[in-house]
Amino acid sequence: MNQSNTSPKFLLVKLSSLGDVIHNLPIVWDIRRQYPDAQIDWVVEEAYVDLLMPLQTRANFKGIDRIISIGLRRWKRNIFKPQNWRELSQFIRTMRAEKYDEIIDSQGLLKSAIVASLARKTPHGKVTGLANATEYSGYEPLARTFYNESVQVPKQCHAVDRSRYLLSSAIGIPLIDRTYLTDFYPWQGIEQLINSSHQSALLRMGEAQKPYVLCFHATAREAKKWGQANWIAVGQHLVKKGFTPIFPWGNLAEKKVSQEIGSHIPGAIVPNAYSIQEYFQIITEASLSIGVDTGLTHLSAVLKRPTIEIYCDSPLWKTEGYWSSNIINLGDIGQPPSATSAIQAIDLLLPTH
Repeated sequence: MNQSNTSPKFLLVKLSSLGDVIHNLPIVWDIRRQYPDAQIDWVVEEAYVDLLMPLQTRANFKGIDRIISIGLRRWKRNIFKPQNWRELSQFIRTMRAEKYDEIIDSQGLLKSAIVASLARKTPHGKVTGLANATEYSGYEPLARTFYNESVQVPKQCHAVDRSRYLLSSAIGIPLIDRTYLTDFYPWQGIEQLINSSHQSALLRMGEAQKPYVLCFHATAREAKKWGQANWIAVGQHLVKKGFTPIFPWGNLAEKKVSQEIGSHIPGAIVPNAYSIQEYFQIITEASLSIGVDTGLTHLSAVLKRPTIEIYCDSPLWKTEGYWSSNIINLGDIGQPPSATSAIQAIDLLLPTH
């Protein structure tokens, strides 16, 4: 990019999922570091808009200028519904309403590349995307046909670093390494969410009293799950230390597992379902979050809250939290940790209540 362009316009395309979106956040601050007055817009699936709300630009704060919501997942479930086609038409109009200097697709899928191609470019504008797959991440080679610039990245590449490879190539700066990592979320954005209620969602619903520990057992892929016996052992240990274990869930099958685990732990709570916005409050007020390789565990880590990340069938190098002394990573692909190692980690992060 021409460095004389002091106020360029950026469009970030990272549609989903929860963990992928939050690991893409540092490039917002990387852009702001180079171009404080840049316009930064972001296209994201409607289910994850709340993940970006704490970054939204306000009177005394520059973050994301515009969040562009897309309902692609919902539209696909009923492609013949007229309302969905009207929403798609409106989305395309929104995408065409602005011209961008830099469009960065850090997802590398055909759907994200097509979305990126819908946006208009300035005369020297371009679309930058991935030239290759990284191990254990989704990638569709046809996406390259929609890019002006395809960037080669290491096959083993942390999710945060992968986005930074694209940005450094797009704007012509050296690769930003791990020695520079701003907060994923600005405190003023998180504080605004927390202060929207005097109590967390847990307390408002009368489901728990502090101190509590969140236990994120649920994940979409069976192999990434940690055995129920491990969760029971961890939950019982937490109770002995004076903490209330909470077992959240996202669907009825996960709720059933939460109830099965909780039935073996006196005082354990299986809560109601929560929104992403409520999870900001709940995680911030938790004494600790323990979870498998899933989005809500990563949300706790990027908020720099005490977090234990458990890896069973995904590589540690891909998403491990490395930016805070409050994070302990356990296990690796094909090497699930024992309950004993998790209990030792709990004792390191939590004093006896």
